[in-house]
Amino acid sequence: MKLAALLTSAGINTAVSVVLFSLYSVLRKQPIFVNVYFGAKIAQVRSRQQDAFRFDRFVPSPSWILKAWETSDEEICATGGLDAVVFVRMIVFSFRIFSIAAIVCNFLVLPLNYFGKEMQRHQIPAETLEVFTIANVEEGSRWLWAHCLALYLVSCCACFLLYLEYKSISRMRLAYFTSSMSNPSYFTVLVRAIPWSREESYSGTVARFFTNYYASSFLSHQIVYRSGSVQKLVTDAGKVCKMLKLTPRELHIGSNSMRCGLCGTTTPFSMLPMDADDDQGRSDFGGSDLRKKESAAALVFFRTRYAALVASQSLQSRNPMSWVTNLSPEPGDMYWSNICVPYRLLWIRKVAILVASMALVAFFIVPVSLTQGLVHLDKLQKTFPFLRGILKRKAMSQLATGYLPSVVLIIFMYMVPPIMLLFSTLEGSTSRSGRKRSASIKVLCFFIWNVFFGNILSGSVIERFSKIFKDVNYLLATAVPSTATFFMTYVLTSGWASLSCELMQPFGLLCNLFYIFILRNKDVTTYGTLTFPYHTEVPRILLFGLFGFVYSTLSPLILPFLLVYFSLAYLVYRNQILNVYVTKYQTGGTYWPIVHNATIFSMVLMQVIAMAVFGLKKSTVASSFVIPLIIMTLLFNEYCRQRFQPLFMEIPAQILIEMDRQDEQNGKMKEIHQKLTTSYTQFKSKSRTLGDPMPPNNNCRLEDLEINPGKSPVHHLSS
Repeated sequence: MKLAALLTSAGINTAVSVVLFSLYSVLRKQPIFVNVYFGAKIAQVRSRQQDAFRFDRFVPSPSWILKAWETSDEEICATGGLDAVVFVRMIVFSFRIFSIAAIVCNFLVLPLNYFGKEMQRHQIPAETLEVFTIANVEEGSRWLWAHCLALYLVSCCACFLLYLEYKSISRMRLAYFTSSMSNPSYFTVLVRAIPWSREESYSGTVARFFTNYYASSFLSHQIVYRSGSVQKLVTDAGKVCKMLKLTPRELHIGSNSMRCGLCGTTTPFSMLPMDADDDQGRSDFGGSDLRKKESAAALVFFRTRYAALVASQSLQSRNPMSWVTNLSPEPGDMYWSNICVPYRLLWIRKVAILVASMALVAFFIVPVSLTQGLVHLDKLQKTFPFLRGILKRKAMSQLATGYLPSVVLIIFMYMVPPIMLLFSTLEGSTSRSGRKRSASIKVLCFFIWNVFFGNILSGSVIERFSKIFKDVNYLLATAVPSTATFFMTYVLTSGWASLSCELMQPFGLLCNLFYIFILRNKDVTTYGTLTFPYHTEVPRILLFGLFGFVYSTLSPLILPFLLVYFSLAYLVYRNQILNVYVTKYQTGGTYWPIVHNATIFSMVLMQVIAMAVFGLKKSTVASSFVIPLIIMTLLFNEYCRQRFQPLFMEIPAQILIEMDRQDEQNGKMKEIHQKLTTSYTQFKSKSRTLGDPMPPNNNCRLEDLEINPGKSPVHHLSS
């Protein structure tokens, strides 16, 4: 690929980003889209839109950029929780380390790559991108020591910044524990695999067991009932039957009616109630039915936090497959339908999901190979001769090599996060946050293998299929630098353009237009809210970090594009956290160990590939000097694993004991015990329906949503 093709891709993506950013700054001012771009604030206040025409509503403005920039981490934490802070710190860390790498490598390594061989020079736009990579350095060149020095500088700075971030986020997590003293999950233990008994129910078995073995600390328990999609279908079918039996007048009075604009009729129709959480179960069956629907799982409440911690970490019986205990998730984080899954089936599900994930990886090798075929046009023309006439045109060849490959791959990649989230659900996660965290790991592994290694291997298949398994070092040393051009365009397309799509929220816009113009429902407060898609965005950020580390010394031309991406991501995601997404649950910062481990993997991979490249270039001394760096990086990772990771796995007993003592001294323990039994509600007695509007606040306008991020919307409106 020539530099002109890369500039073509950069120009296309820059134009798309500018247009979408400008369009977003206009659409966010329109009253009909307030629920799309201010979902987080609508969840806290009741909005009444103003339809008065104002010219400034149709003029692009950078006000949202200034507000996102001025917001502090404390305000981000107050709005989006500790997980949102960890996500932002991940972006900040990436920007810092790649700023250092860009300065070191672009001023030290890039000139050496360009002048590495004696060859005929062309104008810069006409040069191929390979002349800017380490592949252009002659074998045995003494200038490879500059690459080795840059490798050491980037690795040492990355370790130093990683340590500072891990230490800072660990302190935030400890502060998160102490600031949530009233969290009922600290007193609650989730018990699964309760033994079945003919003589008594599951509820009686739980009460007898914990009264016998935890008499001094056991408070009460709450049995978990079987519920899920089948029960929801049965309940909805019953409601439909009741609707069909009603007369039109009875149906209209007190019903949730809406008008359809698709068929041109103004006759209202009724909507079935929709729960915000579809797996929360229903309360449409009586007490006798509930007793029949008891599952082998229960929530057990203890008198102190420390007693719950001890019970959750203990082996309860001689059979490890029965009386399995863990600290319960928070009430809003419970995934009730998975709690009812028999514990003995979980390992079978995990094996099945592993096999399904491997099959998904194998399936996506086809689109990955297709994208690499677009990059190597000369080889593609040999395989498909009928394309020669089309690809001889300069504009078509630049478009095909600089833009289409990454677009094709991105289209296929959009299917992966929803599938992985489904896999994580089927695995049996008992919490919503745990489900997203598990999906994040799966998506990250998929991206690393299919997007990175898949493109490297498929590029090698096109060039030399017979040698692909002959020498792994030779493969890495030759294939990685040659695929740098594709990953530059991937950063442009999947990075810059995806941020624009994140701002625009196209799915939310389409749903909003459907509600307004098809269902004729103009109440913006009835559309629901979104939670932050960590399982999609965390792997994407870490994948770009992998590109930055691997190619920092091999092809440093990628670093400026990454810096632009992380700069835009910092502003875009802070704006989305403040305005769009609602925090219903969080993991308490447990995404950071994923970030740390992925960064260490990227660093070690960078060092191994550099060592292989140095060996291929016949610089054995420089190659040998990389070995101590790999060892030091692994030792640093082991130190961090011992020093910080336990804080993200368990809650320190010292903190729980101190909170227990403080509550006992203040006389709050009795009040906490009374609230425990009503904290976890599996069945909803009444849910907000789609057409049941919230009572509007007559003092709220669209402009009121443009408040300072650090101030509470409720406080702002009341003032």
